[in-house]
Amino acid sequence: MKARSLVFDLFGDYLRYRGGEVRLRGLIALMGCFDVAETSVRVVVTRLRAEGWLYSRRDGRETTYLLTEEAWRLLDEGRARIFDRAAGPWDGQWHMIIYSVPEADRALRDQLRKKLAWLGFGQLAPAVWLSPHDRLGQVEDGLVGQDSVRLDLFHSRSKGILADRELAARAWDLDELNRGYAELLARYQPRLDGYRSGALAGREALVERMQLIHDYRRFPFRDPDLPPELLPEGWLGRAAHEVFLQAHSLLRAPAEAWVDELLGGGSGGGAGGNGRSAVGGVAARAGGTASAK
Repeated sequence: MKARSLVFDLFGDYLRYRGGEVRLRGLIALMGCFDVAETSVRVVVTRLRAEGWLYSRRDGRETTYLLTEEAWRLLDEGRARIFDRAAGPWDGQWHMIIYSVPEADRALRDQLRKKLAWLGFGQLAPAVWLSPHDRLGQVEDGLVGQDSVRLDLFHSRSKGILADRELAARAWDLDELNRGYAELLARYQPRLDGYRSGALAGREALVERMQLIHDYRRFPFRDPDLPPELLPEGWLGRAAHEVFLQAHSLLRAPAEAWVDELLGGGSGGGAGGNGRSAVGGVAARAGGTASAK
């Protein structure tokens, strides 16, 4: 777990419920649970502030750090990709994007591809991406002001369910993804009874919960949350998601108790607060995650 990601994880899963801010000494104490040295914490927050993800204020001799609105937006935007799953029957409609980006804007093209993958689109051809979920508007919103990008958007249907399954198999490596889910289940499902019995407490509970998030959050970049009729036999994605939710919930109380102890009563180590509501998420590019409280 990288120090940069840990800062966002701590804000998203803990500090948002404690005023949305933290004094530097409190953040150093929290990061110390993951063996991140004080000097490294200072370097990371300085960089995040320079990049526009954090801002700070002085409270007497103390420095308090808060996420910027853009950072909160990214955290909140990601919540659905981590904690929610599509509900209701699929209408059989595909939502397709064909894009064109000049060779000179290669970095922008890479950014667009990552955004599409994060939103659950799969690559059918080099510049053709599709999804069973209508998120075309989110793609457009993310490219406002990028005049060099041309998008052609379509809503379409195939000739039937067999063709739909063939499209899904071409656009996503579902077998490889299913193997990843099997590994996650093998690791965390046997631990649920221990979580229920309170086998982990204090620092161990906090570290375990953060490791759980770290292990699970790579899946939303790869899993398009396909309707059941498009999934292969023996699909483990839903089972893995349920185990993740259970483990995350069971570890919540002991992890939060340890955070409260380190920060002194759950105030986040700071005065005031920005009144962030209990809406969690993962920052697609910022590198953090949070829970639905």
